[in-house]
Amino acid sequence: MQGAVMKIATFNINGIKARIDALPQWLDEAQPDVAILQEIKSVDEGFPRELFEDRGYNVETHGQKSFNGVAILSKLPLEDVVRGLDGDETDEQARYIEATVVGDKASVRLCGLYLPNGNPAPGPKFDYKLAWIKRLEQRARALLADETPFLMTGDFNIIPQAEDAASPAAWRDDALFRFETREAWRRLLALGLTDAFRARTQGPGHYSFWDYQAGAWNRNNGIRIDHFLLSPAVADMLKDCQIDKEIRAREKPSDHVPVWVDLDF
Repeated sequence: MQGAVMKIATFNINGIKARIDALPQWLDEAQPDVAILQEIKSVDEGFPRELFEDRGYNVETHGQKSFNGVAILSKLPLEDVVRGLDGDETDEQARYIEATVVGDKASVRLCGLYLPNGNPAPGPKFDYKLAWIKRLEQRARALLADETPFLMTGDFNIIPQAEDAASPAAWRDDALFRFETREAWRRLLALGLTDAFRARTQGPGHYSFWDYQAGAWNRNNGIRIDHFLLSPAVADMLKDCQIDKEIRAREKPSDHVPVWVDLDF
């Protein structure tokens, strides 16, 4: 941490094996105090912990074979680690991890998530997505009721507004942009949560994902789906929120790029 500022990043790496060089390179350059990862696509014992422990990170994972999987890397100790989101005992998908990080002035509950894509919509995958967001909302309500400072971050697979897509019309019937999805996003904001990026930057043209297909990156045909939602106490700590767009142009990139916040911690 530089002074009392803590840098927390989220990054959907789209497979730890594919990003075995790019992820450490970005960590060495960006030097986040905490990195919350999605789509590690690895069982816990297959995750290359030493690669990150050697860089001074504590490592907590919630993985599964070949799909999904989330992780938290933290230069500060992680306390009270919980894997999985309450509300559905039949849900076996590794999409959610929580831990508390303690700074000089405050502690923050980190909620790292990989929200379901939901396509094709309508259908059972879309139903699962909407039910999953309801469970996330219930978790946010519980944390707010306990007055726990927290943030929820990761790949939400939600395009909040038309300005968050280069070609919104192309996404109209997609599970990422359907009315029900955006309505669920607004319900989260209505709890009093702050979209950190929009608290700092307005207007169109800001994206965190560019598909590998159809030259999306070269045409800047992107969408903003990787987010930070901050509880009121954490919103008061917010100093900055940025998207590391240039990472998408690197060798063997993920289709997502890191998003990060600086908190006065």
